[in-house]
Amino acid sequence: MNNSISSLIEEKVTTTSTASGVYLMKNASGDIIYVGKAKNLRKRLSSYFLKKEHADPKTDVLIRKIHAFDTIITAHEDEALLLESTLIKKHRPRYNIQLKDDKRYPLIRLDLTSNYPYLSIVRKSKPDGAMYFGPFPSSQSVRETLRTINKVFKIRKCRHKEIKSRTRPCLNYQIKTCLAPCCYPVTSKEYQKIVQEIILFLKGRTPALVKQLKKKMLAYADKQDFENAAVIRDRMRCVEKILEKQVAVTSSPVDWDVVGLAENDQATVFTVMAVRRGRLANTRHYYFSKGLSTVDEMMESFIRQYYENLQLIPQTVIVSIELGHKDSLERYLEEVKSKKVHLIHPFRGEKRRLAALANENAKNELTERETAQNKVNRALANLQKALKLSQLPKRIECFDNSNISGSIPVASRSVFIDGQPETSAYRKYHIKTVEGPDDYASMKEILFRRFKNNKESYPDVLMVDGGRGQLSIAENVLKEIIPKREFCIIGIAKKKPPEKKDKIYIPKRINPINISDDALYLLQQIRDESHRFAIQFHRQQRQKKQITSFLDEIPGIGPKRKKILIAHFGSVQKIKQARIEDFEFIKGISKKQAEEIVKKFDNTY
Repeated sequence: MNNSISSLIEEKVTTTSTASGVYLMKNASGDIIYVGKAKNLRKRLSSYFLKKEHADPKTDVLIRKIHAFDTIITAHEDEALLLESTLIKKHRPRYNIQLKDDKRYPLIRLDLTSNYPYLSIVRKSKPDGAMYFGPFPSSQSVRETLRTINKVFKIRKCRHKEIKSRTRPCLNYQIKTCLAPCCYPVTSKEYQKIVQEIILFLKGRTPALVKQLKKKMLAYADKQDFENAAVIRDRMRCVEKILEKQVAVTSSPVDWDVVGLAENDQATVFTVMAVRRGRLANTRHYYFSKGLSTVDEMMESFIRQYYENLQLIPQTVIVSIELGHKDSLERYLEEVKSKKVHLIHPFRGEKRRLAALANENAKNELTERETAQNKVNRALANLQKALKLSQLPKRIECFDNSNISGSIPVASRSVFIDGQPETSAYRKYHIKTVEGPDDYASMKEILFRRFKNNKESYPDVLMVDGGRGQLSIAENVLKEIIPKREFCIIGIAKKKPPEKKDKIYIPKRINPINISDDALYLLQQIRDESHRFAIQFHRQQRQKKQITSFLDEIPGIGPKRKKILIAHFGSVQKIKQARIEDFEFIKGISKKQAEEIVKKFDNTY
């Protein structure tokens, strides 16, 4: 921001209204990079532009990126809060706290509209009659929870909305993790009892669940139904083991959420401790890059986004700092959730102790992440030294091919920025010009497609999965497309016995280069991500081709009807899950053909 722009902004600030409202910060390109709210717009903007120095040096750097701002005056503070939330969702400004970063945090969905509900992992809740639990901070944590439920409760694992009749049960029944209502007479009432136990478990009501299971076990024992009593006993013991891990944090059987935070110059971590019936049910951490917001603004923004799409909110949320807009935030949550939510900043007692504990957990998480990032930075510095680069390699891309004997050839690209995976930049490729198992030709095609009509920034390091052969292909392609290339190309080849390490090759050198263990490990991570992504894509395409070929085998289903089915259902996966009545209103598909399709997939799967 030059002096003339700074003068214009300062002049505009002095004439800004003192009413409540929302302000939108813009960069030199006119893009909105930050949205904020204020009781007094002039006072809030003055704190940015008329203040000579800020406590945080990073704030000064961010403010220099602001070239203009707009304001929207609102009737009152509550309206400003609602408008701010709407504008952040719409524009997704770079420097705002955003809980949903590229993709939403995972939730567990329990479909209550079915007589035999099942659990699934989703990224977005909908008003569809289902119950949603979460959000979970990572896919790993939600899958661990799901694995525990599947181990303890015999709920079905198949994902058809309504269960399909089968001639024999699947493997889950054989290993005693499903009741198999698709094959055996399991009443909806009996099944719903298990569903209610799962709901208690996911709500964190583990002690209540243990009490309920014990009562049920004794009832079976009184009837001398010892087989069912033993089943309930085993389930109760599994839940009791989980309960042992849940520490009692208060003497009262209360439901609280405790939200703490920790920050440094680069990032902020929020920690949410869920206390259910007086026990710590779980602790989740959420990490964000530093923005323009103050600490209390970040906390308010996090709470608003965290709870607005959450079905199950405790009546009391304890926060570790004092909030400037506490009353309006409470009214906002009450409006969106149709229930009273109390935000409490305690000064003494066990609530204060829990708030301090949440802050300590957030600080520990931030320290661990900082330590991990320092390791990555050292690996990047060692990689820079090994490859003799002029600067740290910020963007590293890796390409890999996947096929089985040349069939359904595909490729993938993984991208790491600052040593971390940038999944939004991952790409999948269908190989279009190569027939048969020819890795060199496939690599040539995808690199040509990547760089010929380049609409992305070039990488600092381009890595191909393979040895000198693939590296030579990459070098020749880039010589043709980018004669004055400035970035580095390397190849990574797997070790062969008796070698102990994977090998890194660079152009114009026969032998692999010497590289530190941490830099090699980082490159292996990037290669493995590309490999995983390529294999995953190949499996998807193979399954899609397999299912499509099954349609070809059904009498009367030719290319035209196949196209109609795909257009109606949206995917072959949904055709596979469809019931006979789902085909009823599809023009050109008779009842007999519908029966053949359903029968074909049932027999196959």
